[in-house]
Amino acid sequence: MNEKFFSLPEEKRLAMINAGYRVFSQNSYKKSPVSEIAAEAGISRSLLFHYFRNKKELYLFLIQNAADTTYKYLYEFGCGEEEDIFEIMHKGLKAKVALMKKYPDLTLFTIKAYYETDPEICGDIQKIIGRVASFDANARFLKIDPEQFVEGIDLQMMYMDMYLASEGYLWEKSHKGSFDVDEVEKNFEKMIAFWKKIYLSKS
Repeated sequence: MNEKFFSLPEEKRLAMINAGYRVFSQNSYKKSPVSEIAAEAGISRSLLFHYFRNKKELYLFLIQNAADTTYKYLYEFGCGEEEDIFEIMHKGLKAKVALMKKYPDLTLFTIKAYYETDPEICGDIQKIIGRVASFDANARFLKIDPEQFVEGIDLQMMYMDMYLASEGYLWEKSHKGSFDVDEVEKNFEKMIAFWKKIYLSKS
């Protein structure tokens, strides 16, 4: 990768990144035309290859950028400082909504990449995404007190239930074109209230 990419104005870098997320989120890796990414970013194909040596390098950069940016937003919104799992979920939603405002197709791109099977790229994808999945599934359990939940509950399964439901909800809303942030937050608060009724101990 040409380091001159990082010296570009943020607006130009963001245009290339979001063009890549959109095109790769709509097609398989093999069928995603680089020329379409360049056109949507408002640059020539040759200039895009000036910054990224080839399609694979661009794709892997986008995956790593998605992972790094997601971490950054989660920490900036204070997810790592919370001990209440429901507050973690709430702050996580706020972080991801802010993320989707700046990178509208990042979530769909990440989902698409997770299921990519092209042998040229899938091994590299899993190395990156695997680290992110491990963080999401395990790290947040470190501060959870099992005494506050229904006796005998499987905390891993509880967390995965909430995590997958919230990710699926965001994915569905992102597919509808219009993304009403206030509506998303309101509905997610209802989901959290529902989870509290199911999972928290009544004693």
